[in-house]
Amino acid sequence: MGEYQELVGMSAVTLRRMIGNRQLSPVELVDACIARIEAVDPFVNAMAATDFDAGREAARAAENAVMRGEPLGLLHGLPTGVKDLEATAGLLTTHGSPLYRDAVPHEDNLLVARLRAAGAIVVGKTNVPELGAGANTRNPVWGATGNPFNPNLNAGGSSGGSAAALACDMLPVCTGSDTGGSLRIPAALCGVVGFRPSPGLVPSPRKLLGWTPISVVGPMGRSVADARLQLAATVGVDSGDPLSYPVRASAFLAPRTVDLSTLRVGWTEDFGVCAVDDEIRKTFRAKLDAMHPLFGTCEEISVDFGDAHRAFDVIRADSFVAGLRDAYEADPASLGPNTRANYELGAAMTLADAAWAHREQTGIMRRFQELYSRYDVILSPTTPVSPFPWTTLYASRVGGEVQANYYRWLALTYVVTLCTNPAITLPCGLDDAGMPFGLQVTGPFRRDRWTLDIAEALEAAFAPSPALCRPRPDLTKLSNTVIEPALKSIVTAPPAVAAKAARDNPGTSLV
Repeated sequence: MGEYQELVGMSAVTLRRMIGNRQLSPVELVDACIARIEAVDPFVNAMAATDFDAGREAARAAENAVMRGEPLGLLHGLPTGVKDLEATAGLLTTHGSPLYRDAVPHEDNLLVARLRAAGAIVVGKTNVPELGAGANTRNPVWGATGNPFNPNLNAGGSSGGSAAALACDMLPVCTGSDTGGSLRIPAALCGVVGFRPSPGLVPSPRKLLGWTPISVVGPMGRSVADARLQLAATVGVDSGDPLSYPVRASAFLAPRTVDLSTLRVGWTEDFGVCAVDDEIRKTFRAKLDAMHPLFGTCEEISVDFGDAHRAFDVIRADSFVAGLRDAYEADPASLGPNTRANYELGAAMTLADAAWAHREQTGIMRRFQELYSRYDVILSPTTPVSPFPWTTLYASRVGGEVQANYYRWLALTYVVTLCTNPAITLPCGLDDAGMPFGLQVTGPFRRDRWTLDIAEALEAAFAPSPALCRPRPDLTKLSNTVIEPALKSIVTAPPAVAAKAARDNPGTSLV
């Protein structure tokens, strides 16, 4: 681990600059990342299928392109982990489900194609909950992903594998996606950055319901600058996503200076409708006290979120009914408890339910936007609880309240989803339990660049403060941690071996 530690710990922005300046070979970087994965991943299980041979081959091609003086993409030579919901040509895309255990797509989906076109080197997939349902990354194909700060606790989800891989410096670039908080929550629990962009900024043709604004794909990184770099490589219109629109990628690369002393900040512990543990409320208030002097004004907000929970229940269920009907009708037992519960909830709803939910969402969104006439940004906790054991499927009780279902504990993020505003999770020190605390920064409607600019200014201001700066896991302790037995896995070979076998015997395409 020590030989490659300094290299793999460098930011994606720095690594890309070094590659472009011929100070670093992509081959050396890929080898370093593979060494880190092999040394650390057995303790956290962040990676799903991997293909190190293909990664090394792509790295050699990337090195040759540098030496020939060819134009280089934004991510040229950077080893990348792709969330196991995104189709990758020739590499297992299981969705964490036995239904797709042998599925090897023949084509990349749009997100992956854009990453590769920008020069990214895909070395493997990152772990997810079954079919991406829930915020605890565990499934019957690959097992559970542990938190890098304590592998017996959960890493969040559904982008938990990506968050854990970034926190452990396995890879400089990892993808995420987000409906109710699926990239913000694991980023918060693992101490990295996760950005939920406005719907359509990063097109996602894999959505079956193309007009829904609640599901997006977005970048994760160890810093805001790293997330911006990935974002810039993936934005722009595509006819497969009706919400997408033209945008200049270069607009997202360089931050504009933000004077925090002029910033009008609104804050909330719970948006008035979310259950939050007392310990998280206490931690958030302490963080707010520490950062309050940075701002021009800092006031608690009040807004009517109506029946946000029921609205999200209905709107979220639309997508599960669209995607799971055939599988459910063929064999309900083929779905895990989370996905089956989602389907059954949605299938029982009526057109009247759907019409009410979309009307309610519209009202919530419009009332929320009124706040931005008085505030530049709104701060809140990202999660209502500290990481809990991954053996516990979800947080069934939060702030003394019994949670109505397995995703109700995600309310701090899904109420923001309903409003469609850009939101980013910033690492913000530790909570009272000694685990990472995530600060959710929600920007104005469609002001993604401004939200990133504010986040980068906050990140810089937090850096000198032990109470606010990004925490780092002590990876040397992982080998001494007694780890709970993993979930029973149907994988019969290590991920790299399984991936090669699947390429040699391709299964069903998901494209």
